[in-house]
Amino acid sequence: MSAFLPNANISGATAALLVSTDGPFNLTAASSAGHGSSQSLPPLCTLCCCGVINRTLAVAFMVSLAFAIVVGNVVTLTVFVQTRQSRTPQGYLKVSLAIADMIVGVVVVPFSVYTEISLMVTSAPPIWYQSSTTAPPAASSSSWQPCMLIGPVFAGCTFVSISTIFLMTLERSVAILWPLHKDALVTRKRTLFLILLSWTSSFLLALAPLIFSSNFTLEYNVCSRMCNYTPLLFSGQLPPDANILLLFPAFDFTLLGGTLAVNIVSFTSIRRYTRKRKLLSEGSLSDGGGGGCSHRPSFSDIKAAKTIGILTFAFTASFSPIAVFVLGNVVGYTWCNFSFFAFWILTGNSCCNVIIYSVRDHRFRKGVTLLFQREQSLPHGEKT
Repeated sequence: MSAFLPNANISGATAALLVSTDGPFNLTAASSAGHGSSQSLPPLCTLCCCGVINRTLAVAFMVSLAFAIVVGNVVTLTVFVQTRQSRTPQGYLKVSLAIADMIVGVVVVPFSVYTEISLMVTSAPPIWYQSSTTAPPAASSSSWQPCMLIGPVFAGCTFVSISTIFLMTLERSVAILWPLHKDALVTRKRTLFLILLSWTSSFLLALAPLIFSSNFTLEYNVCSRMCNYTPLLFSGQLPPDANILLLFPAFDFTLLGGTLAVNIVSFTSIRRYTRKRKLLSEGSLSDGGGGGCSHRPSFSDIKAAKTIGILTFAFTASFSPIAVFVLGNVVGYTWCNFSFFAFWILTGNSCCNVIIYSVRDHRFRKGVTLLFQREQSLPHGEKT
């Protein structure tokens, strides 16, 4: 999720020098404006943002992450599409989650790579680089730039991920609590409708700050290395509706809380069922014709519920730093290093799902094995 980075602590003279300097634009310059140099020190220059080596390492990290996200989710999509057993409501939800993750690797991360390389090789920053600090609000809001697309895409895909995990949790809870009614309650048509609703509502929420307020723009931030929502400053003050961005963590934590509550109910039922099954095996409890339990979730349903619980934990852990960062910005704190790690930890979550599937889901592992065996046997088949 893209948050905002208020730039109230950036002086107008320093910001103007970053753009109007006649010398080459150099974020690693150690000189300051007070020394009259043609190169200026960035106002928020820290260890993560300055130095040729640090920037090169950051670009290498971004490229590696984009490659891992794209390859991992392409494999995930291929397995779910080509495996007939995966064409279930749960499989459709996993496909939706993989598409959202892959968009991050195809669109969001490569744009940051492009911008970072441009900053290192060109003599001037791009027009989307913290433009609101160097241009009047009217100019910033009227001129379209790539961050106006990249920022909402990242935020929207993040909302799709958490809403999809919530839907996966609901689907597994139905399979565990009401296994006899699962096919009637969780149908393909309802699942596809909920997926469409998830994508639509997620991207509408991502655009909410731009739709309901004219006091926001998006710009590439020197700290987070991403396109962030930024409130336009009026006489150095934040606009009165700057708190609208708190809708983002509120939405995510509401769904995460709901997901946690559903998981607790499901795991309580699983624990009760497991305990009764153990007592039955020991002969301490009579069957009573019902097996000691009014419903018997299958082993695959129980394992799938645990896998989704791990997905929920991984997303919560990756999203929490962003939530802390947003709340800190609202009260006036600016954490440059922390913003970089917070945003990229969340981005790295896009390649975690395929790892979790590989460890937990034997059907997924089997599908990957069959996929690569098919690719290896194809040249032999063509020769014969």
